[in-house]
Amino acid sequence: MFEEHPMRPYPQNIPSAATSQRDMLSRRTSIASLEKGYKSEEKLGFKDRIKHFTWAWYTLTMSTGGLALLIAAQPNTFQGLREIGLTVYIINLIFMSIVCSLMAARFIIHGGFLESLKHEREGLFFPTFWLSIATIITGLHRYFGDEATEPFLMVINVLFWIYCACTFIVAVVQYSFVFAAHSYGLQTMMPSWILPAFPIMLSGTIASVVAEAQPASQAVPMIAAGTTFQGLGLSISCMMYAHYIGRLMQAGLPNREHRPGMFICVGPPAFTALALIGMSKGLPDDTPLIHSREDSDVIELLAVTSGAFLWALSFWFFCIAAIAVIRSPPTAFHLSWWAMVFPNTGFTIATITLGNAFNSPGIKGVGTAMTLCIISMFLFVLVSHIRAVINQSIMYPGKDEDVAD
Repeated sequence: MFEEHPMRPYPQNIPSAATSQRDMLSRRTSIASLEKGYKSEEKLGFKDRIKHFTWAWYTLTMSTGGLALLIAAQPNTFQGLREIGLTVYIINLIFMSIVCSLMAARFIIHGGFLESLKHEREGLFFPTFWLSIATIITGLHRYFGDEATEPFLMVINVLFWIYCACTFIVAVVQYSFVFAAHSYGLQTMMPSWILPAFPIMLSGTIASVVAEAQPASQAVPMIAAGTTFQGLGLSISCMMYAHYIGRLMQAGLPNREHRPGMFICVGPPAFTALALIGMSKGLPDDTPLIHSREDSDVIELLAVTSGAFLWALSFWFFCIAAIAVIRSPPTAFHLSWWAMVFPNTGFTIATITLGNAFNSPGIKGVGTAMTLCIISMFLFVLVSHIRAVINQSIMYPGKDEDVAD
């Protein structure tokens, strides 16, 4: 290393222009060779590819389940709409069975179950399994709870409490492990850091749907737990938002390939909005909190007001993410593309819920239009997903969430 000196002559080993041109040509030839080798990648068999089947595949099932719930929540219906939603729900169950089977095959053939949970990147997607379970429980009530019998309601009640216990453990244990075992730079902060808190937050969303049909003795504890855990998830998300906004201010937008993940931030306030409104409507009249019809109206008014407040925050995150993706669209498929579906599904259901609360045909119409956009995006991402599997753009060494970024 030469010291800086104004009178020091240039060193004698600086390459000439001809040498530089030869080096540049050599580099270009090497790059071309690498690109040619990349395009002619070796076709791997099932055993080699299943090793890279990651927890992020549950983004497919949580998005499909969310779409089924969105169809069930439509304000403008037509004959056969329910059957379409039921079909999507059943397809999601099939997807869930396939994904679970392939995950089991991966760990049976290659092992590494605990290593996948401990991985600095793949481990953060483990909660998407529980988000998929949340859509299945909620969809079960939506599509089979019209004439719910006592045993059916008991099953829903048990599933709800099991879900609350498991997701609370996930939120505590996974964050405890991450705090102790990994060191993430704040300049690299991505919304996927919120995922361990996402499943416990959807306890409130489940309660907002299923509590209304439960007996008062069961509905009140479910709503109390739903409100508590919804608040926990939203609070953790807001603390993460502070780091996320700081990262955007200091380091700028993420790499174009990771920008679809920015839509994750849309989810927490949107799901909280619809959960608060739904739980306020499902609160029984004979609870200690309600002494008259006026009390019930006040609780519902507060829930709707809070929901509108949170909807605006969700809309702001949606606009930021949409502008970022439109400015620099990703060029290669990643499973994070499903973030353009599931959080926006919650955003759309929240819009419809507010439209119903305000009895506004305009807002309901916007919700219907948003639904059509979600369906289009779902189909686009699904086709891209299938194409990526066929082209070995995913489930291939170095291309999945099982490698450090």
